[in-house]
Amino acid sequence: MKDKFSDDNQTGTVFTFSDLVNTNFQGAMNAICWSRNLVGDFKEIVSKLHLKEKITEVSIKDLLALQLSEKGDMARETLLSDLQLLADLGASPSLNLLKSYERDEELDFISTDVYSYHVDRSTIGTDTFLCTYYGAASDILPNSQVEQKILIPEIREKLKKLHKGSEAEFETFLQEYYFDLHYQPKPNAQPINLGLGHLWRLAVDHPEQKVLPCVHRAPIENEGEYRLLLIC
Repeated sequence: MKDKFSDDNQTGTVFTFSDLVNTNFQGAMNAICWSRNLVGDFKEIVSKLHLKEKITEVSIKDLLALQLSEKGDMARETLLSDLQLLADLGASPSLNLLKSYERDEELDFISTDVYSYHVDRSTIGTDTFLCTYYGAASDILPNSQVEQKILIPEIREKLKKLHKGSEAEFETFLQEYYFDLHYQPKPNAQPINLGLGHLWRLAVDHPEQKVLPCVHRAPIENEGEYRLLLIC
């Protein structure tokens, strides 16, 4: 089936795992979705897992130990399959049961936690894979609809006051504390929600990347509801 692309050309849609990993990012497209309509009861899995901290990594052993209904077992088979597909690719997938992430509240004029729109950076050629099976799903934004926070004059001036060093050292400071990875949505920006069950591949900032990195953020969790997501 031919790939389908959204109106903003940021996202591509494929229908097999092979196409997900082998389709090249190009132009404005820096996010590719393996579109799926998953079967099974992921809520049952979430209800039977034990949250040890705000974020708990769920192992294959944890999944296999669950006593599940037929629909729960179908969901488990999907999770195990996705973990294996990514492991076979050489990735290190992590399945997380999540109540919430830590918030960055140290500075009142800029946030560097995952609830802030940001890009991922790597020193090697890699991509971010992400799938939400249950709970609130992440958002992405086209690069044309965001502004790097460190380029916003009032934020930049406050960061310079915080740094109190030379201009050359300032740029290093921005990278060391990850300020340069975070973005502010422009007025009337239109986030794209990644939805449930779809496995996404997002472009990362690294030396071999030929497109802009994908700007994304974690969602605010739904009240009283955990998230189950795979990320690597």
